Amino acid sequence: MFGSVTGLINRGHKIKGTVVLMRKNVLDVNSVTSVGGIIGQGLGIVGSTLDNLTAFLGRSVSLQLISATKPDANGKGKLGKPTFLEGIITSLPTLGAGQAAFNIHFEWGDDDGIPGAFYIKNFMQTEFFLVSLTLEDIPNHETMHFVCNSWIYNAKHFKNDRIFFANKTFLPSDTPAPLVKYREEELQNLRGDGTGERKEWERIYDYDVYNDLGNPDKGENHARPILGGNDTFPYPRRGRTGRRPTRKDPNSESRTDDVYIPRDEAFGHLKSSDFLIYGLKSISQNVLPALQSAFDLNFTPSEFDSFDEVHGLYSGGIKLPTDVFSKISPLPVLKEILRTDGEQAIKFPPPKVIQVSRSAWMTDEEFAREMLAGVNPNLIRCLQEFPPRSKLDSNVYGDHTSQITKEHLEPNLEGLTVDEAIQSKRLFILDHHDSIMPYLRRINATDRKAYATRTILFLKNDRSLRTLAIELSLPHPQGDQSGPVSQVFLPADEGVEGSIWLLAKAYVVVNDSCYHQLVSHWLNTHAVVEPFILATNRHLSVVHPIYKLLHPHYRDTMNINSLARVKLVNDGGIIEQTFLWGRYSMEMSAVIYKNWVFPDQALPADLIKRGMAIEDPACPRGLRLVIEDYPYAVDGLEIWDAIKTWVHDYVFLYYKSDDTLREDCELQAWWKELVEVGHGDKKNEPWWPKMQTREELVEACTIVIWTASALHAAVNFGQYPYGGLILNRPTLSRRFMPEKGTAEYEELRKSPQKAYLKTITPKFQTLLDLSVIEILSRHASDEVYLGQRDHPNWTSDTRALEAFKKFGNKLAEIEKKLSQRNNDESLRNRHGPVQMPYTLLFPSSEEGLTFRGIPNSISI
Repeated sequence: MFGSVTGLINRGHKIKGTVVLMRKNVLDVNSVTSVGGIIGQGLGIVGSTLDNLTAFLGRSVSLQLISATKPDANGKGKLGKPTFLEGIITSLPTLGAGQAAFNIHFEWGDDDGIPGAFYIKNFMQTEFFLVSLTLEDIPNHETMHFVCNSWIYNAKHFKNDRIFFANKTFLPSDTPAPLVKYREEELQNLRGDGTGERKEWERIYDYDVYNDLGNPDKGENHARPILGGNDTFPYPRRGRTGRRPTRKDPNSESRTDDVYIPRDEAFGHLKSSDFLIYGLKSISQNVLPALQSAFDLNFTPSEFDSFDEVHGLYSGGIKLPTDVFSKISPLPVLKEILRTDGEQAIKFPPPKVIQVSRSAWMTDEEFAREMLAGVNPNLIRCLQEFPPRSKLDSNVYGDHTSQITKEHLEPNLEGLTVDEAIQSKRLFILDHHDSIMPYLRRINATDRKAYATRTILFLKNDRSLRTLAIELSLPHPQGDQSGPVSQVFLPADEGVEGSIWLLAKAYVVVNDSCYHQLVSHWLNTHAVVEPFILATNRHLSVVHPIYKLLHPHYRDTMNINSLARVKLVNDGGIIEQTFLWGRYSMEMSAVIYKNWVFPDQALPADLIKRGMAIEDPACPRGLRLVIEDYPYAVDGLEIWDAIKTWVHDYVFLYYKSDDTLREDCELQAWWKELVEVGHGDKKNEPWWPKMQTREELVEACTIVIWTASALHAAVNFGQYPYGGLILNRPTLSRRFMPEKGTAEYEELRKSPQKAYLKTITPKFQTLLDLSVIEILSRHASDEVYLGQRDHPNWTSDTRALEAFKKFGNKLAEIEKKLSQRNNDESLRNRHGPVQMPYTLLFPSSEEGLTFRGIPNSISI
């Protein structure tokens, strides 16, 4: 009504506001009939979300505007009068599913200035999710947006009122003076005081070590080492919960199924991604024990009998007893994932790796190609010396130099010598020797049997890789100092030699599967990002430009990480049950973290370090790939460049000089704590950026965004497409290579498939593994992808919006280019024998199992 007023207004003028919120449990897991319903239709599938909205009216919820331009006597922005929600807006075109809107009118006089923040109080017993506040009719000002996305609990829970700031962007030194204290106080609230057990409604971000993986009170066998805070097992920090210590070990934290995370890190079933997480919980709590009982009852054999029986998982499925099945089938969130189709059976969708050919996975070319375009494509290295050497301490482990000789390799080097092949950068290695050897004696003392492996490959003239030799090594029976006992295996296609070669490749893939899951996937994305989330929320205000840049890349990560500590990577969890490393899984990842270097997480630096790229000023980006047809690297560099350009454009909008950056107190506190506490076990490393220049900030933020988005997508969303066929990506091995003259060797000769299946992941663990990786490989319907934001008004800065639009357009261009690349038949590694075009780094995706799409964050 006063939208056209341009001058100062009379006292008593009312500013019109629109509050958008969501009720708690607007989406209740128990009312959903299928995962497909959630993923396919978003949040609109549950009945009316407007029931009981009248509870918000009256004096239930109050808001109080805070001036950004007029201080009170203490120098803080003046407070307006507490104001309550009025009528329900029944039709608002911008409302999302499950959202409700309310009118509100604030009294705001001519001496109150321009609002810049507001307090909100909830006087109801039940919390609600505040989406946004929009203000109109502000004198001398356009429409003002407050993007909130936060849970609001009853006011009695908080010493300080909940505050939200308008979507302006300010460096600390540019903050309007009346808002400075409010900005500082909110950060203090988020840091907490480091004491006490955290409560559900709190939003406190603090650090702790991984001291909650085991349960020593259940016995020594259930204890697990503390990761982080010690030199033996260094680790990134996790979010602190403050739970009581265990009785037997005061340094270990007691375990509970409900783990505190700051309240706004979990949407609480307002997002369909939550249902995927709920599905993981259901598998652990319901499916796992139900399946176990079926195997205990001998209802289904514990071994697969043939490859055809494995393929039967995708057609007839596995039959279950009625009473067992009845425990699983009522769980709504699992109905599509387990595809029961009304039968007493669990079925899985056919993984992409067998959609064209059921046997192409067995070829040597596909085995090698997946090192460049599979689910773990960032481990292969260019071979720099021959024979390959170990970095293990020879005083402890003896001489671990490889036993692979030039005579093993040179018959298949297309006329080159080994020295010539190394010189021309055509020899490569997949090295799973040093990472597992120190633990191998302990692993092999269990029911699992494995080898340290080295795989040598050659880049052929047609630009595909040929597997030349596989070395399998065991600890020496006379002790570690005697070095390993090694065998070298060469390719073979037929007879028992062909079966032995297939087994040798399986031992390699088992090691690769473990390294992928615990290091490439968990450690190098999930775990290393969590300290950034903590430091960002503790030290960067929501109005800080770097907070606005990074925050979308943190969504749901603490949520999935806390679930992982409860159900996946814990003592007896799904990872320990289904992967070779077993109870040593997490501590082995901690040993590998010793070699983690932050600057090397940049894709160009990683490629150079592995010898997969060479600095070359004559090439685009100053980088030349050693293998031109390296899908992960080729596509990844396109995405890396786009991210870095966007980050550079954005950072330079706000920091006009390096001095400005050095004087930013919030940014400097953020980086100092990130290094000294968040990754505190590495605080003395010389490679940490000093955060003194804009270019250092650009590189650091690019690494964080790349890690949380594209790197995670590359190692996550191919898990089921490749690993859904356990034959192709076995997760554990149970027998050693058969030796001539033994019953196992005779079985391998007569029944090679049965012998292979008795060696790799058994049936129960296969069902468990497939159930989990199918969920992990899915996209939710409300996924927010790279180049997108979940709210159009995330900033009021039109310059930043324009730069972000440019970023989105660039990603769309890249996607077209990648698609065209997949049509080039000369690029053999982009399809391979299995005919799977490499799409994992396509930025966009639909929901479901798509083998593509780069979400903004590690949300599953």
